[in-house]
Amino acid sequence: MFQHNRLNSELTFIQKVKKLDFVLLFSIILLSLISLIVMYSTDGGEILYHTKSHFIKLVTFFSLMLVISFFNIKIWHIISYFFYSIIVLLLIWVAFYGIKVSGSQRWMNLYFIVLQPSELMKLAIILCLAKYYHRLKIENVNSFISITIAITIILIPIIFVISQPDLGTSILIASSGLIVLWLGGIRKKYFFYSFVSFLITLPFIISFLQPYQKLRILTFLDPDRDPLGAGYQIIQSKIE
Repeated sequence: MFQHNRLNSELTFIQKVKKLDFVLLFSIILLSLISLIVMYSTDGGEILYHTKSHFIKLVTFFSLMLVISFFNIKIWHIISYFFYSIIVLLLIWVAFYGIKVSGSQRWMNLYFIVLQPSELMKLAIILCLAKYYHRLKIENVNSFISITIAITIILIPIIFVISQPDLGTSILIASSGLIVLWLGGIRKKYFFYSFVSFLITLPFIISFLQPYQKLRILTFLDPDRDPLGAGYQIIQSKIE
């Protein structure tokens, strides 16, 4: 949100406002307005439930984004481990007491909002690993123990998210974690060995997927196999 090298805890509130990235802010507002128009269109050109709900969420979370943007970055550094731990506990709670919809148990009812902890884990995994590598000595980055700890940090939430089941979100969490590992200085050969191992074990991994998950993968690879069903949306997205 702030322009590069402009985040300074000693700046006053007015100075921080002036140093906001207004191009990014304008882009977010423009996309938000487009999304609101789309929701208005789906309600048949009337301000009905979906439009009202979308508008309330848009105002609430846009305001929350602005408030969070003024937080000192040191705050995220301090709470990163705690934030990660809390989200893991929420994932465990959801596994036992979460709301179950269409065979998936991913949500928790906070009465004023239905929360999906796995979405917060996308951010928590980055913050946690960033702090871990910030404190790690450069010469220890590629040690067996350091890599094992980093992989464990990534695997713990993935296990709970896959069990929900939510393959897509688990892949995003894994991707976010691996990108931080890459930026943290892990040698390229480890990624190469891991990729080869993944390809070798892929048939074994696929055998554990749910039927609908296998269908999504096959549809993504070949949407024309079911053009009027599962592949319809992908085919339509290609039409100019």
